[in-house]
Amino acid sequence: MGKLINIDNGGTLTDFCAFDGDKVFHTKSLTTPFDLSKCFFDGLKKLSKAIYGDEAKVAELLQDTDYIRYSTTQGTNALVERKGPRLGLLVGKGTDIASLQATGEESSLYNDIVGDRVAEIDLALSGAELELDVMRAVNRIAGEGAGRIVLSVCEEDFQSIESKLNRIISRKFPSHLLGVVPVLAAGGLSDDEDFARRTWSALLNAFLHPAMERFLYSADHRLKDLKTKNPLLIFRNDGGAARVAKTMAIKTYSSGPRGGMEGVRELAKHYGYKKLLSYDVGGTTTDIGVVVDGELAQLSQGTVEGVKVNFPLAEIFSAGVGGSSIITSNGTDIIVGPESVGAAPGPACFGLGGKQATITDVFLLLGVLDPATYFGGELDLDSNRAADAIQKNVAEPMGVSLNEALDLMFAAWVQKIAEGILKFSDVDADTTLAGFGGAGALAATRIADACGARRVIIPALGAVFSAFGIGFSPISQVYRMNLVDKSSSGIEAVIKEARVRAEKDLYAEGVDISECEIRISLSRIGSNGLEQVIEIGEGSLFPSDFMPDEKAVLVYEARKNIGGLKLADVGGEASRDPNISGLRKVNTGAGNHVEIPVVRVEDQLPGAVIDGPLIIEESFFTGLVDKGWTLSVSGNSDLILEKK
Repeated sequence: MGKLINIDNGGTLTDFCAFDGDKVFHTKSLTTPFDLSKCFFDGLKKLSKAIYGDEAKVAELLQDTDYIRYSTTQGTNALVERKGPRLGLLVGKGTDIASLQATGEESSLYNDIVGDRVAEIDLALSGAELELDVMRAVNRIAGEGAGRIVLSVCEEDFQSIESKLNRIISRKFPSHLLGVVPVLAAGGLSDDEDFARRTWSALLNAFLHPAMERFLYSADHRLKDLKTKNPLLIFRNDGGAARVAKTMAIKTYSSGPRGGMEGVRELAKHYGYKKLLSYDVGGTTTDIGVVVDGELAQLSQGTVEGVKVNFPLAEIFSAGVGGSSIITSNGTDIIVGPESVGAAPGPACFGLGGKQATITDVFLLLGVLDPATYFGGELDLDSNRAADAIQKNVAEPMGVSLNEALDLMFAAWVQKIAEGILKFSDVDADTTLAGFGGAGALAATRIADACGARRVIIPALGAVFSAFGIGFSPISQVYRMNLVDKSSSGIEAVIKEARVRAEKDLYAEGVDISECEIRISLSRIGSNGLEQVIEIGEGSLFPSDFMPDEKAVLVYEARKNIGGLKLADVGGEASRDPNISGLRKVNTGAGNHVEIPVVRVEDQLPGAVIDGPLIIEESFFTGLVDKGWTLSVSGNSDLILEKK
C-alpha cells in the first residue's frame, strides 16, 4: 500500500501527518488565509523533505501516495468570528420568522448572518403575477447586499414549490444578470419536514460554502496536475471522507475537531480509559469532546453554534479561546478572545506586524517557550515586541506591572478553557483529560487543576493529533431519507434507492460498492421527540409497529476502510530516568524565576518518569508541568501526567 497523507487546516497553523507503513512523519505550516493553497503545498514540501530529504520531491511524494484526506476548521472559525457572506432569505408570505429565532443562540446568529435581508413571496399568486412577485423579492434582497440567498418555504410540499420558484428565478435572473448571488433551495439540501431546522441547515451551508469552494477545487486541480493517484478527499464531520464534489459545506463544519475525536476514540480504546474528555487547543478555538466506554458522543440531529441542524454531528463544543486569541483588558477585567490574530499577522512575538497580545506572547516572556526550538526553530520570536503588546493592551489599562499582567493573563486564559470543559461535561473520578493541538500541552496541569482532573494524556503526536485522527477515517457516502411509506416494501424501496445512489457516488471515488461495508439504521422519532435507533440490514425483517404520528428516517452508509496506524503496546513499561536536554529559567509566578528541566519528547524511552516542575517539548508543542504532578512516558510514547 502507498502512503497516506492527512491534513488539518486551522486558523493559525496547518498540520500534516503522513503514514508510510509503520512510520509516521509530521510537520506544520503557517496557515495563509489569503491563499490556503500556499500553506497546503508548503506543508507538502516539508513532508517531502522529512521523507526524502528534499523538499523539491513533492511530485514524487504525491505519486507515492494513495490518498490525501483533508479537514479544516475554517468553517468553525468563520462562524465563531462571524466572517462570511451576508445572507438573504426568501420565504412564503406570512411565514413565522420568529420560529428561526426561538433561542438566544438562534437569535444572535440570525441577526449576524441574515438580519433584515428577508423578503416574502405570495405563494397564492400564479403566472405573471407570481413571477413579478418573485422578481421584486429577489431584487430587494440583492439590493440590500446579500451575497447568497436561501429559499425556504413552510409548506407541506416545500420541495416542489421551491423547485418551481427556482425555475422562475433562473429564467428571470440568468447568471449574467444576477451575477455571483446564487439562490439556494433549502429543500434541495434536505427533505427534513421541520421548517426551522431545514432552513437553518441551508443558511449555515450557504454561509460556509464560499470559504470552502474556491480553495478546495483549486487544490484538487493542482493535485491532479501533479499526477496524484486519487482525488483529494474531504474529511467530514460525520467521520467519513469523500471527494470535494460530493461534500456539502456544512459537512466541513467542525471536521478538524472531529478528526481529533477519531484519535481520542482510538486512545480511549487502547488505554482502556472509561471516560476520556478531550480539549483541542488550536489558534482560534478550543474544541471539547468526550468518549465514554469507547463511544463518541454524537447527536443524530446536531447543533452548530447552538442552532439545531438536520445532520448528525459529534458533540463537540468550540470555545472561543486558543493559542492566538487576542487578550485585552477593559481596565477591570482580562478579556480572552474570541477574536484571533491567526497566523497573519500572528502574535506580536512573531514579528510579522502583530500588535495584539496573546498567550503565546505570555509564555515567551514567562520563559516557557524557547525561540531557538519553537516551531522547530523556524520562527524568530521577539520578546521585546511581546512585552510591548502586553504592556499597551493589558498592563497599562489594568494599572499593573508587566509581571502582574503575565500572571493575570495566564490565569484568565486557563480559566476560559476550564470553563469550556466544565460547561461541556462534568469531571469525575473516572475522567482522564486529553490535551492536544498546538497549545494543548501548554498549560495542561494548570487546566486540569482548574477542572478537578487528576490525570492528563498528551499524545506524542499531540501537535498534529487531528491530522493523525483523520488517518482512521474511511471513504464513505451517507444518505439520510425520510420514510413516507413505513411498510416493509416502502423501506426496501428506499434502501434500493440508496444503494443505487451509493454505487454511482462511490464509482466517482474509484471505489466499487462490493469493496464496502454497508451500515443501515432506522431512526424512529416519536411525537415526544424521543428517538430510537435500530440497526438493520439489507433483507432484514423491518419493524411493523409504527405509530401514526411517529416519524422515521433511514440512514444508509457505504464505507471502505483505507488503512490507519497500529498503536504500540502499553502497560508494564519498566521505570527509568528520563533524558534531560537542559535547564530553562522560568517565571513561575509573581516574577519568581526558577531553573527547571526540559524533557524533549522524541528523546524519551517508554517508562521514563519525572516529577514536576518541568517543561515538555516537541518540535511543534511545548508544555509547562507544575509541581505536584508526575510525568511518565507510555509504550506508545504518549505523555501521562498524574496528580500526586
